Amino acid sequence: MKRDSQRAYFPAMSKFLISLFILIQTGVFPAAQASPSAQRDEDFLVARKAFQEGNAALLAEKARLLQNHVLAPYVDFYQFRLYLRSASTVAIHDFLTRHHDTLIAERLRADWLKLLAQNQQWALFESEFEKLENKDTELLCYAYQHRIAMNDADAQQKARQLWFTADSMPDSCTPVFNTLMARNSITVDDRWARIRLALEAGKTGMAIFINNRIPASEALNRDELNAAAQNPLHYLKTRQSKIRTRADREIALFALLRLLSNDTNPALAKWLKIKDALSPSDQSYFLARLGYRAAMRHDPRALGWFAAAQQTRSPHPMTDTLLAWQVRAALRAGNWDSVLDAIHRMSTDEQADGAWRYWRARALKAKGLSLDANKILIPLSSEHNYYGQLAKEELGAILTAAKDSRPATVEEIRAMEKMPGVQRTLAFYRLGLRTEAYREWVWTVRNFNDRQLLAAAEVAQRYGHYDRSINTANRTVQQHDFRLRFPTPHRETLRPVLREQDVDEAWVYGLIRQESRFLVDVTSSAGARGLMQLMPDTAQWVAKQLGIDNFQQSLVTQVDINLRLGTYYLKHVLTTLNNQPLLASAAYNAGPGRARRWRDEEKILEGAIYAETIPFSETRDYVKKVLKNSVYYANVLEHDHNPPTLKERLGFVGKK
Repeated sequence: MKRDSQRAYFPAMSKFLISLFILIQTGVFPAAQASPSAQRDEDFLVARKAFQEGNAALLAEKARLLQNHVLAPYVDFYQFRLYLRSASTVAIHDFLTRHHDTLIAERLRADWLKLLAQNQQWALFESEFEKLENKDTELLCYAYQHRIAMNDADAQQKARQLWFTADSMPDSCTPVFNTLMARNSITVDDRWARIRLALEAGKTGMAIFINNRIPASEALNRDELNAAAQNPLHYLKTRQSKIRTRADREIALFALLRLLSNDTNPALAKWLKIKDALSPSDQSYFLARLGYRAAMRHDPRALGWFAAAQQTRSPHPMTDTLLAWQVRAALRAGNWDSVLDAIHRMSTDEQADGAWRYWRARALKAKGLSLDANKILIPLSSEHNYYGQLAKEELGAILTAAKDSRPATVEEIRAMEKMPGVQRTLAFYRLGLRTEAYREWVWTVRNFNDRQLLAAAEVAQRYGHYDRSINTANRTVQQHDFRLRFPTPHRETLRPVLREQDVDEAWVYGLIRQESRFLVDVTSSAGARGLMQLMPDTAQWVAKQLGIDNFQQSLVTQVDINLRLGTYYLKHVLTTLNNQPLLASAAYNAGPGRARRWRDEEKILEGAIYAETIPFSETRDYVKKVLKNSVYYANVLEHDHNPPTLKERLGFVGKK
């Protein structure tokens, strides 16, 4: 275009743009319309709500508009599910065939199975039940109803195992249990065992429900049970000389456990007054729980009570939970024989846990049996977890995680992005339906091999879904990509904050990974928010220390603000706890007071033993993972040629 033409063109164009702006502002021209894809997303949300409200007409209207939408299969499911009760077997099979190997097919089959069981269509139920991947307790009990009626001994035995729980069970289990009681496969002793489980868990309602299945002449007295629940100390004072029947003994034990949950010594005092009225098995039962509570409180008397529980004439079986705390009490006491004894008495599955393999090896090593210890440590050291890393260091090896990485190829990533299940997951995330996205993703990747898992994790990370990426990458068995397991988002924002607070980058990343999986806007059930999961009061206090004017809680989910607040608080607890990352990590999760209280009264503790004996299971797991993460992050970040080992990060914890 010539220069003269440009002079004429631009003034004219300017006038046109000004006129267009005025027309839009005055409403003569409509505002810009939403994109077709955005409109279809909105239509899907309307269809989903219509399904939830049972509005078939509106659902059908939206279904016509969503035929080519990535979530069209879900719309099909919504429509079919509304009419499942009246659908023919042919129609249901047609749906299951169309949506073969999808989550919606699994969901529809599960719902159909419940209808088949309720209608006693057992032949069809059995055929479809075998095709279901996730068999929940409700459906299992339906299956047992039919199989026990057909005198299936294996089903009867498996159904009996469901009885022993403190939890309420689905209604479908009631006929099963009634049949087993009628056949005396669930005996009166079994009913008392479940009552005890319920009372131990504080579920008096469940205990009373089971009590209705005890012969009336032997059953618990509800008034007595309520009195023991409301004031166990007063109950034991007034009833300690009146314990004669089994029901009396169960209520007395319940009252003792109520006392014990608050303090050891009052329960011990009452125990000494009533123990002779209890059977040897009952005495063993309570002594084990006395040891358990004492071990959780780091009371050195715990091991004596655990031992006494096994020395009665009729020892009550110890659960894996009780034995785990015997191990922990023994570790604090340095009693390696007791460590080995407790681990030996655990169930086979529990003994296979990494924790008990590691501590068994340590106990063997402490007793001079290094060859036996190494037979455990060598295979354990190949596992990429807290105990695997401890085992590796026990053998004198160093971590080389990053060098073992096997990233997904471009072709693998592209193929993964095209998978329908992955596309549906991303669509659910786009719509803000996090729960649906999670379920679709878990179903999609459930049978992936290592290469597929790495490709899926890469896709999830590229879309910013770090929780899915990390959890998926963690599942690989032989080929790994530690960059996906230990990502470093927001690094440019974090670096100046770290310099300001002088905090170890690997440790901070290890903590964030455990706190939020790098989800920016996540809020915990307790109300902690953002990347570093700050509680409102903590955030308010730190903001005041930092001089942030006009601070609002809504700012906590902003990445820069959250990192500033979180690292300041982390540095604060680190400084007040002898600059020990172990104690500071425990304090960040459970509070500085508890982190101090969990130290030993009289001696220095190995950091691994301190961590193992943290009484809160959430904090215990948290601390292990944060420090293990830190070791891996130091390796992935590669800014330190000689980073601290896990044992060095755990260190030693001084006495109170």
